[in-house]
Amino acid sequence: MTADAECRDSRLLVPSLVFVGVVVAAVGSLGAPLITSVATTFDVSLSSAQWTLTVALLTGAVTTPILGRLGSGPHRRAAILGTLGVVSVGGVLTALPLSFTWLLLGRAAQGVGLALTSMLMGVARDHLSDRRSGSTIALLSVASTAGVGVGYPLSGFLTDHGGIRAAYGFGAALTVMALAVAVKAIPPSPQKRSTGIDVPGALLLAVALSLVLILVSETGLWTSHPRAVGTLATAAVVGAGMWVLVELRSSAPLVDLRLLRRRAVVGANGAMFLGGIGMYLLLTIVTRFAQTPAGAGYGFGLDVFTAGLVLVPFSVSGFLAGKLVPHALRRVGSAHALTFSGLVVLGALALFAGTRTSVLELCAAMAVLGFGVGSFSAALPAVVLSVVPPEETSSAMSINQVVRSVGFAFGSALGGLVLAAGTSTGSAFPMEGSYTSAALVGVAVTAAAVVTSATVLRGRAGTGPVMRAE
Repeated sequence: MTADAECRDSRLLVPSLVFVGVVVAAVGSLGAPLITSVATTFDVSLSSAQWTLTVALLTGAVTTPILGRLGSGPHRRAAILGTLGVVSVGGVLTALPLSFTWLLLGRAAQGVGLALTSMLMGVARDHLSDRRSGSTIALLSVASTAGVGVGYPLSGFLTDHGGIRAAYGFGAALTVMALAVAVKAIPPSPQKRSTGIDVPGALLLAVALSLVLILVSETGLWTSHPRAVGTLATAAVVGAGMWVLVELRSSAPLVDLRLLRRRAVVGANGAMFLGGIGMYLLLTIVTRFAQTPAGAGYGFGLDVFTAGLVLVPFSVSGFLAGKLVPHALRRVGSAHALTFSGLVVLGALALFAGTRTSVLELCAAMAVLGFGVGSFSAALPAVVLSVVPPEETSSAMSINQVVRSVGFAFGSALGGLVLAAGTSTGSAFPMEGSYTSAALVGVAVTAAAVVTSATVLRGRAGTGPVMRAE
């Protein structure tokens, strides 16, 4: 591709890809800040309302590998547009004055959009030069996480002024805009080889992931029905084992597990899982701390909108890191950048554990976290794609998206468990010290991510998709 041609293409393609990536991340996160409002509006329990977030994570995790495989073949454009169509229909269902069941169905459809990021990365790698595609893939990876900070304050503002239907309606309108942009900007895939779908593998993976996400979301089961938890956990392990056997024997596997023989792929996904736990743990407990009324002896009693603004520094510094990291990769290498990013996330957790006496200190912790998450998200694709052939970009990154989603779910559940353990019987709020304990748990898990990156990925100095050596 000539420089002039790349300039013309990237003028529309790059911002379009990033816009779609931010929209699906923001829409996917709409469930989190609206949980209390959903419980009140539909007269359901908080645990039931929590499913407006859980069901989106669940469908996103289940469909990501399938769509990632479609994204590796000639039907990628159709898969992207079809996915955005499903998300748009889901948005309409959430905005209409229908029952709670229809709201959950709409949120499930919106969750499918979380699978788009890996396909958008495949578009960037196929249609941009190596240098341009590397920076664009980094931005897309950042957008899939930092977009959360965009959705929180917007949904809070709209809920405060127009109710939850206004917030969900805005998400639906954004998705339709993203669909229109994609129709205009997404080019056909250059891949000519048709990609089949491993149906048995898809079903087994769906079952295993569903059981895992149910277990980490319904933490109340752990104490009320421990035997059921043991049964579900056993079924998840058996399902995962059967899935591995099916994939290894399939001529067209849903996920090419041979990639896991590459140390860079295993190390990057291991670091993402552990790092994701620490990242999302802090993200969830900070917003909860900010909304706790001062009468509890701590907290600031912020409404949903104002608490969402605390996350704005998270998104701003995350996107800043996404712009800076591609330049740093050429100097220090992706493995070192990933280790540094983990240390920044660890620093944010330590900062929150040590000081949170003002809203400004919460904003500072979020800014540090955002930079760590942004740089982590930008560096990680460079590690994976340095050893993955171009035609496997969507499939390889789809697995990373699944690992990220499961790590986030574990982080949310772990933070909730620590806070629940620190809540006295009859009290509505945990003791303040439990927030410190939760942050320190996050420090320990993130430290494990740093060790994984520094040891398993040692010597991996790849700068991104241009690298092909093992």
